[in-house]
Amino acid sequence: MPPKKKDEVEKPALIGRLGTNLKIGIVGLPNVGKSTFFNCLTKSQAQAENFPFCTIDPNESRVPVPDKRFDFLCETYEPLSKVPAFLNVVDIAGLVKGAHEGKGLGNAFLSNISACDAIFHCVRAFSDEEIIHVEGEVDPSRDLEIIHDEIRLKDIEYLNKHIEPLDRSVTRGGADKKKKEELDVLKKVQELLNENKWVKNGTWDAKEIEVLNQHLFLTSKPVIYLVNLSEKDYIRRKNKWLMKIKEWIDAKDPGATVILFSGILESKLLDMATQEERDAYLKNLETTSALEKIIVNGYKALNLIYFFTSGKDEVKAWTIQVGTKAPAAAGRIHTDFEKGFIMAEVMAYDDFFELKSEAECKAHGKYKQKGRDYVVQDGDIIFFKFNAGAGLTGKKK
Repeated sequence: MPPKKKDEVEKPALIGRLGTNLKIGIVGLPNVGKSTFFNCLTKSQAQAENFPFCTIDPNESRVPVPDKRFDFLCETYEPLSKVPAFLNVVDIAGLVKGAHEGKGLGNAFLSNISACDAIFHCVRAFSDEEIIHVEGEVDPSRDLEIIHDEIRLKDIEYLNKHIEPLDRSVTRGGADKKKKEELDVLKKVQELLNENKWVKNGTWDAKEIEVLNQHLFLTSKPVIYLVNLSEKDYIRRKNKWLMKIKEWIDAKDPGATVILFSGILESKLLDMATQEERDAYLKNLETTSALEKIIVNGYKALNLIYFFTSGKDEVKAWTIQVGTKAPAAAGRIHTDFEKGFIMAEVMAYDDFFELKSEAECKAHGKYKQKGRDYVVQDGDIIFFKFNAGAGLTGKKK
């Protein structure tokens, strides 16, 4: 195998499914504000009633990813069509203690988590006597532990079914090298889970990640923790449980993203008739909505980025995975673009924003021709040249 070129970037090994149509699921105990959050996020009307299990089947919606770069391109080109990137969000009904054994609607809910690629873990940190808590008293660190354990125990159940027959095969000498390597990885997973840790918190090399991606453990999914506060606590950024929540996450999921939000505040904003009314309300309270931050971080958690194609006809954000090379990115537009790829003409968004036009980018040497080994960067503005067959060439902005 020839050595890699100096400027060729190794595609990172990512735990999870490959693809661009990935989903993030909203997970938590009943009555912690999941469906309220989903309604605000998607501006839909999923049920949000004051009793457990009101969401029986998972609701799913596509949420536009807010991006000032996209807005600027639309203002610049004034296109006939505007297509932003979208985050696929699933509202999953509440888990309860014992869900891994089928309690509540556990098995169905856990299978819905399995169909997602990342998790918004919604935890309740507000008191309200009118909204019952399935565990009685509000205690966010206990609630975090319940969800953490239920998902972990489901993976242990899965492992127990797979390790035993694989172990027998390896012990009897009938397994090939790959099966032996798979068993080693599964035993490493088993050790982690038995130590009350998640797969995603382990250290894995590229070959081990290949094995993990054959099994797609629930505990391998990235998690963003959403702390649902009262409006008052959200505005002042103070709450008696916040330190305990931080201590739990630091111990069980160090480095994880934690975002504070207020379901009641976001619901109020949703009910307002105009954006001007919402802006005035937020300005008066000296606060901001958390939804934009949540959406952007949810998109990043899926290891997704996007590039832009821009022109008078259309400005569009095209979703790709981190590490995607130019031909595969062209294939997101049309498979023929990948097959007949010639080159990608690329402008970094920051250069375009500073210089304001394609012509100025060219004049300043910021309009670059890239080949097959170019790894597309988030926010690139790309013009693809491709062989359209019969000796013809085409160009797609």
